[in-house]
Amino acid sequence: MTTAIQKLREETGAGVMDCKKALDETKGDLELAKALIAKKGLAKAEKKAGRETGAGLLEAYVHNGRIGVLLELRSETDFVAKSEPVMDLARNLVLHISAMNPDSVDTLLKQPYVKDETKTIEEVIKGTIAVVGENLKVARFARYQI
Repeated sequence: MTTAIQKLREETGAGVMDCKKALDETKGDLELAKALIAKKGLAKAEKKAGRETGAGLLEAYVHNGRIGVLLELRSETDFVAKSEPVMDLARNLVLHISAMNPDSVDTLLKQPYVKDETKTIEEVIKGTIAVVGENLKVARFARYQI
């Protein structure tokens, strides 16, 4: 069972106890356990949605000197803003904005994620919220193209 817990943890980013509970509830079925963790993670993210985001980070990206994106991603604390999951999210969001050219934050959140079209950007953000345990919001972005 230890290898299954490790594998589930690597694939989902969930804690050891969450992985163990999910595998126990699904009688060792890895795919069902992944779905259960995702469902619980989205529920956790919903609970955090109203929390104030007073910190954050800016992420910039320039593609071939022709497209530039600047993103303001807000978090509750500086500690989380500097964490690897949030910095990865910010990098992926600027790449997505560069490629998909959304016209507003609302449009961005509803778009299918360019790296996994089975998820929306909003679902990707909620997945990161579940991992870091803090609310995250795309405050604004700007995209320039020559």
